[in-house]
Amino acid sequence: MIRSAPISFHSRSSAGSAPTRRALPLLAPGVDRLPAPVLTYLRLIGPSALGAIAAANIVVADGAFRVGPEAVAVITGAAIGRWRNSLLVGMALSVVVV
Repeated sequence: MIRSAPISFHSRSSAGSAPTRRALPLLAPGVDRLPAPVLTYLRLIGPSALGAIAAANIVVADGAFRVGPEAVAVITGAAIGRWRNSLLVGMALSVVVV
């Protein structure tokens, strides 16, 4: 009887970036021959889609535009995080603002 080790499908990377990077060549053979700007663009599609969904949930409620404390916290955290180049600092500031 042949026995095999169980296959683990979870990843220890943050936000699933490594599995996406590894799966892209399987889904599109020859992707490694694409120019560097195209590969950068493809890597940014997932985070930008998640950001758009989050922004819509924070800023738009019942079909109306609103700016509440959540929107102020997100904008403040993003600005400070970008300025300090630290996601941790930006997230901590967002929590403090709310």
